Amino acid sequence: MEIWFYHLTRQRLEQALPTLLERSLQRGWRVVIQGVDEERLVALDEWLWTCSSDSFLAHGMARDGDAQMQPIYLTTGSESPNGAQIRFFIDGADVADVIDLPDAAYERFVLMFDGADPERLQAARGQWKRLKDQDRNMSYYQQSENGGWEKKA
Repeated sequence: MEIWFYHLTRQRLEQALPTLLERSLQRGWRVVIQGVDEERLVALDEWLWTCSSDSFLAHGMARDGDAQMQPIYLTTGSESPNGAQIRFFIDGADVADVIDLPDAAYERFVLMFDGADPERLQAARGQWKRLKDQDRNMSYYQQSENGGWEKKA
């Protein structure tokens, strides 16, 4: 399993995340997005329906039902009812909550953090160190001037 850190420097999460979700779906992957605040996930839920003028990203939360059918599932917990291959961690969600679960069959974890938020930056650094000490397969990407991603480590 790969663990990728995405350091947001030019865009907010709401601007950068939809493109990454679309790419994941194009690969045929199902997605889980794990946050730490239910209210924030509800706002993200609404945003994903309207983030593009010509399409939307089909998704759901536990309250919507049929969690196993959702191509993108939003949660604050460790569950993966849709059999996701990729899991995004946002707003400081900790990869330690799910990395060693016996039923986790992920191809990739993606930790996204806002470089302008000192608390989130420090939390990401702490996760990087813990995972590095565990000799995990990790990469670090930083947002470029044009909003793309440059591999830095």
